[in-house]
Amino acid sequence: MTHDDSSARDRAETRQAQAQMRAAQGAEAMAEYRALAVAEDAKTVRLRALRLARDAAEAAAPKPAAAKPRRRG
Repeated sequence: MTHDDSSARDRAETRQAQAQMRAAQGAEAMAEYRALAVAEDAKTVRLRALRLARDAAEAAAPKPAAAKPRRRG
């Protein structure tokens, strides 16, 4: 009887340890996922600001006159 009780206890402890390990890994993975999402959002904001600045500079710059096509003949 003692052997069965200790085996059951060992299995229960092993399951509990595995569950704790999975929970810790899950929390770590979620933190990494959130950090990547924050970094991606920051990059998007930075690139959008650069694009808007470029577009504003292009709109403010004088446009060169279109060259007239040459006639042959």
